[in-house]
Amino acid sequence: MGAPRTSPRMGTDAVTADPKHYKVEFENAHVRVLRARYGPHEKSVMHSHPPVVAVFLNGLRGQFTYPDGRVEPVTAKAGEFQYSESHQHLPENLGDEPFEVLLVEFKS
Repeated sequence: MGAPRTSPRMGTDAVTADPKHYKVEFENAHVRVLRARYGPHEKSVMHSHPPVVAVFLNGLRGQFTYPDGRVEPVTAKAGEFQYSESHQHLPENLGDEPFEVLLVEFKS
């Protein structure tokens, strides 16, 4: 296994840090599309994303924990889109149902 993908500004890449939950579905010179699947009450590890658009395939009731310890509740409805600047976080599914999201990460 190769070295984890990291950058000086960011932490470890989501797929490298948490292959249980993150899978690369498509990649080219401009974007990388990840599929994230979390079971009920599953938690990830701290990882990073470049600027990203999230497309929620079903609803989410969860939370993000950030490197400074701040915790932010996160909710989304099926079919909702959300944009985020580059960030590090630890996601957690607080719901009793699994959730799935497509993440379109921008490379430039």
